[in-house]
Amino acid sequence: MTVLPPSPFSNDPQVAFHRSELGLILGLYGRMVAAGEWRDYGISCLREVAVFSVFRRTAEHPLYRIEKRPKLRLRQGQYAVIGMDGQVLKRGNDLRQVLRVLERKLIRAVD
Repeated sequence: MTVLPPSPFSNDPQVAFHRSELGLILGLYGRMVAAGEWRDYGISCLREVAVFSVFRRTAEHPLYRIEKRPKLRLRQGQYAVIGMDGQVLKRGNDLRQVLRVLERKLIRAVD
């Protein structure tokens, strides 16, 4: 009997961002691009996590990662903002509240 490894094209469910979640994230992304802070993004939908990565330049490590882990919704919260160094900046179940940690970067003193 031959045992085959699992196919990469199997029907295992993947975690993905919902349209309303992407609306919030892309709204923040647009404001940060207009401010000249961010330039590129990437989205990864994996088996246990969906990741929205934000880059200052295309060929470097992400500045921030916005992660959705549904398995953590009853514990720490399913959304997290993670910095470049891997530090969790904010975690919770309300995406709008979690993204506020990044919106503070837009607030600047006007001369």
